[in-house]
Amino acid sequence: MEEDKQKPHFLLVTFPAQGHINPALEFAKRLLRAGVDVTLATSVSGNRCLEKAKVPEGLRFAAFSDGYDDGFRPNDDSVLTYMSKFKQNGSRSLADVLNKARDEGKKVTCLAYTLLLPWAAEVAREFHVPSALLWIQPAAVFDVYYYYFRGYGDVIKECENNPSWSINLPNLPFTLRTRDLPSFLLPSTPLPYTFAVPTFLEQIEELEKEETPTILVNTFEALEVEALKAIERFTLIPIGPLLALGNLEGIKDPARDQKSRAGELKDDKDYMTWLDSHEDSKVIYVSFGSMSVLSRAQQEELARALIQTHRPFLWVIRENNDKKDKEVEEGNTDEGELSCMEELRRVGKIVPWCSQLEVLSHPSVGCFVTHCGWNSTLESITCGVPMVGFPQWTDQTTNAKLVEDVWKIGVRVNSNEEDGLVKDEEIMRCLERVMESEEIRNNAKKFKELAVQAAKEGGGSDNNLKSFIEEVTSH
Repeated sequence: MEEDKQKPHFLLVTFPAQGHINPALEFAKRLLRAGVDVTLATSVSGNRCLEKAKVPEGLRFAAFSDGYDDGFRPNDDSVLTYMSKFKQNGSRSLADVLNKARDEGKKVTCLAYTLLLPWAAEVAREFHVPSALLWIQPAAVFDVYYYYFRGYGDVIKECENNPSWSINLPNLPFTLRTRDLPSFLLPSTPLPYTFAVPTFLEQIEELEKEETPTILVNTFEALEVEALKAIERFTLIPIGPLLALGNLEGIKDPARDQKSRAGELKDDKDYMTWLDSHEDSKVIYVSFGSMSVLSRAQQEELARALIQTHRPFLWVIRENNDKKDKEVEEGNTDEGELSCMEELRRVGKIVPWCSQLEVLSHPSVGCFVTHCGWNSTLESITCGVPMVGFPQWTDQTTNAKLVEDVWKIGVRVNSNEEDGLVKDEEIMRCLERVMESEEIRNNAKKFKELAVQAAKEGGGSDNNLKSFIEEVTSH
C-alpha cells in the first residue's frame, strides 16, 4: 500500500466537447501505461460521454457541474455566460479534487488541462502543483494565436479589409491569407464565438506567469519542425499523434482500442463489409465530425459531385435527431432527405455513424473529404489517407492550409464568392486531383510512416512524454 501511495498522480482536466475528450482520453491512457495514476475531470455532461466508452482499467473520474448538466445549448444562454459559469464551478471543483487527493494520501503531482481552460493553471498555482497545457490543435495554430497577442494583432485585424491581404509570421515557413487564419481571429466572427479571443489571451498570459511553462502538443516533430520552435519564449513538446495505439502499431483491426473513443461506440459494422467489396484506394470517405454542419444547399452540391464522380463513396450523414443546436442557430436545418438520396444510396453507402479510425485504416479508402478538425486530420495522416479539405471554422481553416500547401497531402475546396457555397464542379475537381495524384499519395504515405515512428515505443513523441513525466515526478 505504501508503494501505491508514492505513485505519481496526474489530474487531467478537459473541456466537455468530443474533440477535446478524445485526445484527453488517449493522453490519459499514455500516462497510465507509463505507470502513473490518472484522474480525468470534466463536466457532468462530458463525463456522461466517458461513461459510454470502454475506458482503461485504473482510470479515475471526477465529474463536476458546469451549470448545464444535460449539456450546453447555444440557446440556453450566451457562450460567454457558459464559459464564466464553467470557470467558476470548475475552479471550485478542481480545488475539491486536489484537497481530497491530498487528504487521501494521493497528492496530485501535476495538473494537465486542454485548451479553453486557462483557469485550471491558476488553480494549480494556488495549490503549488505543476501544470501543463495539453494543446490539442497543431503547433502552428498555437503560434498564430501567440503572435496575434504579441505584436501582430493590429495587422491581423485588417485581414478582412483587403482581398489580397496576407501575412508572414516569424519563423513560420508559410504565408497566411485571410481564409487561412483561425476563424475566431476574424473581425466578422459571429457573436456567440467572441469568447474565444479573450480566452486564448488569458491562456497565453497564464503560461507567461510560469518561468518554464509546459506545453504538450498533439502533433509530432517531423510534421511541424519549424512551428514547434517558432516561439522563443515557449518550448512546445510534441507527444502525438494521440490516437488508438492499436492503429499506430499497424494492427489491421483497431476496433478493440477504437471502442474507447468517448461516447461513440456503435455495433453496426455493415459498412466494413461494404468496404471489403471494393478495390484498394478506390473509395471516397466523407465525414464532417461531431460539430460541423453543412447547410442543405451545400449538402446538395456535395451529393451531386459524389454522384458525378462515378466512384464508390461512404458518406456519414448524422440522423436528424442528432443534429446540433449550432445548425438550428444558423438556420441550416431542413427537414426531409436530400433530393437525390435514392441515387446516392444506389451508387454509394450512407451511414449515420462509423468507426472513423477503422474506416481510414481500410485499404479500400483512397480519399477523405473532411472538415479538417485536428483529430480527423491527424487520423487521416496516421492512416496515410489523402484529404479534400472542407473547413468550416475555428482551427480547421489553418489545418486545411497546412494539408494543402505545407504537407501537400491534399487539396482545399474553394467557395463561390456570390453565395459562399462550394459548387459541385469544384468538389469534383478536388476529388479527381486527390484520387489521381501520385505526389499527394506519396506524401501521405511518408507522413504515415513518420507518425507511426514518432508514437511507437522509443519514438520521438513517446520519449518526449516519458521525459515530461520524469521531469515532473523528479521534484
